Amino acid sequence: MERFSLRLPEQVSQTLAARVKALRLDRGWKQATLAERAGVSLASLRRFEASGRASLQHVLLLAFALHRLDDFDALLLPPPASSIAELEAAERKPVRRRGRV
Repeated sequence: MERFSLRLPEQVSQTLAARVKALRLDRGWKQATLAERAGVSLASLRRFEASGRASLQHVLLLAFALHRLDDFDALLLPPPASSIAELEAAERKPVRRRGRV
């Protein structure tokens, strides 16, 4: 069963940016402090906090600097198996081979 979301990607990215900003402010850090600790440019951090736009790499670097990188571990996990047959089928998935057979 597919899940349906009422939120758009832009809304999710803006929410994520607001959370990064809140975490930064909770630590009492200026934008320049977080940017330096994360290894991203100050302009990139400012753009992210203002618009939610950033590369995935920058978002991960910011999460790492804020000690929240583990929060990304649960993203895009496969759904849990609903039966023993599904578990057994997952174990038998063929391995892709390179080259000619």
